[in-house]
Amino acid sequence: MSQDITFLLEKWKFDPKSRIRKIEGDNGRPKIQIRVDQGGFQGIMQMELEGRPDGLKPFGYDFYLDYYKNRLKEFVRIGDVKEFLLNRRDCVFLFDESFRIYSRYIFLLELEDYSRVVRDTERNMEIFRFVHENAGAKDDRNRLERWWPYILRINAIARVMIATNEDDYDRAYQIISEIKSRIESLEIVDAHEFHLEKKRSLDALIGMEKDIKSKIPLSEIEVLKKDLADAVNVEDYEKAAQLRDAIHDKEH
Repeated sequence: MSQDITFLLEKWKFDPKSRIRKIEGDNGRPKIQIRVDQGGFQGIMQMELEGRPDGLKPFGYDFYLDYYKNRLKEFVRIGDVKEFLLNRRDCVFLFDESFRIYSRYIFLLELEDYSRVVRDTERNMEIFRFVHENAGAKDDRNRLERWWPYILRINAIARVMIATNEDDYDRAYQIISEIKSRIESLEIVDAHEFHLEKKRSLDALIGMEKDIKSKIPLSEIEVLKKDLADAVNVEDYEKAAQLRDAIHDKEH
């Protein structure tokens, strides 16, 4: 088999609007492919859609996080939980896993695969919490804390899009309100990224809130009130009187 991928690159020309696609692999597993054009470098990147993006199974587990969680359970079982600590090497494995998952959910967001974005952001939040609670070194414990505003925002965006696609605007508003409160109440982290992402995230959620409001279909009574205002503006007082009566009947 030739190692030259020119044929694949020619078959899939780079287009910024269609640079990501889902395929079924030879093993029957779904994958993401990303067409790359960086000047002299042309290529195709590939990620697994399920499990780790690189397809590895560390120590036979789907994720390093699952392996370390199982180790913690063993310490709990033997009553030695205080002795469980993640060393620097353990944390590096988890940091790398978190970055790989982050890389995937960014592409999933672009593909509008919101349920998998929720899945991946929730897994990364679990990594954040696990490292913060169990890392032996302070620097490792705090390494991921600066990214909480960002990951909460991306998780919220995906959940809101799922809700609005189902025309459940009340749930969408509730999600935004909840996540805004969580971001505002986060413990301050002394890192530039934290403050930058906190502001960006709150601004983005406020903007999304306004955008949703503009898309909510008017209720029957809101339509009547709008028609009433239009009738008054054109001095159609007979129609305005009829609309007032209709509004009164609806409200009482």
